Amino acid sequence: MTLRIGMIGPGGMGQAHIARIHSVIAGGRVVAVSDVDQMRATEVAARIDATVHPDSAGLINAADVDAVIIGSYGPAHEVDVLECIAAGKPVLCEKPLTPTAAAALRIMAAEQVSGRRLVTVGFMRRFDRSYREMKALLDSGDLGETLMVHCAHRNPTVPANYTWDMAINDTAIHEIDTMRWLLGEEFVTARVDKPKKTSLRSEHLQDPLVLVLETESGVRVDDEIFVNCQFGYDIRCEVVAERGTVSLADQNAVVVRDGAGHRNSIARDHNDRFRGAFVTEVQEWITAVTEGKHTGSTSWDGYAAASVCDAGVKALTDSGVVPVEMIAKPVFYA
Repeated sequence: MTLRIGMIGPGGMGQAHIARIHSVIAGGRVVAVSDVDQMRATEVAARIDATVHPDSAGLINAADVDAVIIGSYGPAHEVDVLECIAAGKPVLCEKPLTPTAAAALRIMAAEQVSGRRLVTVGFMRRFDRSYREMKALLDSGDLGETLMVHCAHRNPTVPANYTWDMAINDTAIHEIDTMRWLLGEEFVTARVDKPKKTSLRSEHLQDPLVLVLETESGVRVDDEIFVNCQFGYDIRCEVVAERGTVSLADQNAVVVRDGAGHRNSIARDHNDRFRGAFVTEVQEWITAVTEGKHTGSTSWDGYAAASVCDAGVKALTDSGVVPVEMIAKPVFYA
């Protein structure tokens, strides 16, 4: 059986998913496309022999669409995810699930009424081989209790429309979700430290910044966000535990040693660095949907990440520590 997928928002991420589904992933095919840019939707659909829908609701409710991937702009996600739930169709929604925790609460309420976990949030780092090996080691207990984690998320540049709050709710959200998953507990406080600003940033940005989070058990996580580092896409993570440390390795296949030095290549963007994670994520989602199961992160994970982002954004403008406000986890997501 081939899972017939509708793609909402075939921009850069959406088209990358289409290319993966049609080349290296088994069991699925994109058969329908919709986008606010009708010309782009038409062009993409013609390239893959798919149907163009004038709006997302029409795509979601089409009889020949079994499941949906949403790759559109974050603030547009809520309406389409709710429509997928109402139609009873599984949906893989790129992060963020919603820009705010309040919007994610509405999605969770609708999903619980439906009686099925239909929503998967595109937190692809959970599918990265390096992070999975790190989690397996921490879960084994061989290193003892985790005490702190040092992270870095560096982009070479960001576009002019990258707003001041996106350092938290568009960039740091990846570490927020990954650390929740890696450590198996929620965050309770957030603080933002503001080092000297790079002269290569847009004027409206605090760049770099350090988001400092604390978990329920007291694990301290610091996340350096530097979105105009110029040299590449550089993701770092070191866990410090009682009896040792574990870190992500550089993502390179070869190392060159010559008269110019000892060096390896550096990824240029997320599709380069997390290519394997994206393939695993979408493959596992297609397989799970085909078997009537759920895999990956849930609406609760989208809500929890949004709650931490809300606190982090507040900490960008307020001094000191900001509490993370969350409801108790519903049994539905236990």
